Amino acid sequence: MRHKHKIGTLSAIQSCVRKHLLMLAGFVITTQAGAASSQLWLTLEGKSGPGAGKHIVFVSGDEEYRSEESLPMLAKILAARHGFKCSVLFAINKRTGEIDPTTLDNIPGLHALETADLMVICTRFRELPDEQMQFVDAYLESAKPVIGIRPAVVAFRNKKEGHFFKYSSNNQSGEYTGGFGQQVLGSTWISHHGAHGKESTRGLLVEAQRANAILRGVDTMWGPTDVYTVRTPIPHNGQILVMGQVLQGMKPDDPPSDKPQMPLAWTKDYPTKRGNTRVFMSTMGDAQDFADENFRRMVVNACFWAVGRESEIPAKNDVEFVGTYVPSPFGFNKYRKGVLPADLAAMDDEL
Repeated sequence: MRHKHKIGTLSAIQSCVRKHLLMLAGFVITTQAGAASSQLWLTLEGKSGPGAGKHIVFVSGDEEYRSEESLPMLAKILAARHGFKCSVLFAINKRTGEIDPTTLDNIPGLHALETADLMVICTRFRELPDEQMQFVDAYLESAKPVIGIRPAVVAFRNKKEGHFFKYSSNNQSGEYTGGFGQQVLGSTWISHHGAHGKESTRGLLVEAQRANAILRGVDTMWGPTDVYTVRTPIPHNGQILVMGQVLQGMKPDDPPSDKPQMPLAWTKDYPTKRGNTRVFMSTMGDAQDFADENFRRMVVNACFWAVGRESEIPAKNDVEFVGTYVPSPFGFNKYRKGVLPADLAAMDDEL
């Protein structure tokens, strides 16, 4: 069954019909109201599947890699195909209520982390106020798992006068040097190893890790974003799953560069007072990278693994898009203007 909707505010009748169709599909999308009657985040209620009873909170907010497009897509797959409850949060313009990645200091809905079983984060240089950042801090201290995607190596740029500066990527002092990226995910920003926008990435599975549940049904992957420089070893029991090979162009079949390969995806522990928690990190992961089925499957598998349900990962996990997915190219100031969170729930879904 296929239903087409133009981007825009839904009427009350359309909204009721939409909700009914989504319930038939096995999950319900709702939106939450906030300032100026805007709908500020999405909640997708998965009904059945191996993810039933688990809540994933997706935190988007970056100016370059279109996480406001990729994370709702992932959430729909995990809710509709696998039964997870998914909340999707966005950087929101305080005046208009629109999704605005250039708004650095506002991600409404972070209180959803209070009931989360997993946080998936793809943010860049967020300057969140303490009243929002407190939920991230409490979640991290709870020893619950984290998945980081590409720009999350520099997820936060908190102000020094705030309570949570330690998570800032420019924290160069004390036991939390490198902030959230280095301490939680295992790497902070170093450099573009591949030429940005000129040399794409081929992801090659580490042979010794082929039996890892996260790589079940996964093979060589490709994405247009470049390889990041990453220092090894990855701290706290880091295990590299995929290496990033620099290609000499922007096509999947371009020849490899002679640049050395870099870690592209890994697992590690994050030590807390309540014990170690599971972390998965990928330096590949702009919205276009997720068009690659193998990469998408790896991240979906990682969500199963993170919440302790790796035994439920089948030989080839279902990662078919829910509806259409036409990701925008990476780049600054290239995000789709005037989009509300509710619009993303209404766009061209094929149920």
